[in-house]
Amino acid sequence: MQRRTFLAGAGTALAAAIGMGSLPALAAEVSLDDLLHDPAAPVGGNPKGDLTIVSFSDYNCPFCKKAEPDLARAVREDGNIRLVYKDWPILSQASVYGARMALAAHYQGSYERAHHALMSISGRAVSQEDMEQALATAGIDMQRLKTDLETRKKEITELLARNMDQADALGLQGTPTYLIGPLLASTLDYDGFREAIAEARSRQAGDAQ
Repeated sequence: MQRRTFLAGAGTALAAAIGMGSLPALAAEVSLDDLLHDPAAPVGGNPKGDLTIVSFSDYNCPFCKKAEPDLARAVREDGNIRLVYKDWPILSQASVYGARMALAAHYQGSYERAHHALMSISGRAVSQEDMEQALATAGIDMQRLKTDLETRKKEITELLARNMDQADALGLQGTPTYLIGPLLASTLDYDGFREAIAEARSRQAGDAQ
């Protein structure tokens, strides 16, 4: 799916320049707490960080793959960001398979390893076989993963459905999409993430006054 730049409600030149907008109102059946604190959603960065980034992505999205190293670097260098991963497989059946495998890896404590391995595969039409090979090469216990794919199938399916509901409630149109504090953004590079993080903290500080 094509990326989309979100500008609704953007009130500064910075927001317009890097494709940011204010977070739209959620549908009544989806709360902000659902979005930020789903207990089953994998979390990276600093779990007690003062700013939360929610990342909606697809393992066959070239824009997601391009932005991933810059997002990881920005989160790592900042040290005070809570990163919530939302697998949103909208591009292909292989995308669904990749999301299921990454979430199954979460049960062996290896979600981020799986996520980064899948994001590192080049191309936009990655096969299931290529995904499995990437995970095995990254050191994922594939026998355990296949067992968890089956025994945790219900939980994984329900989490993906919640992610889809949340994306629909936000009116998202494509991947990647990032919720950075009160901001909504599309594809960003490293400098764009840093600017968005600074802007989000500034808005949060203003709201707290």
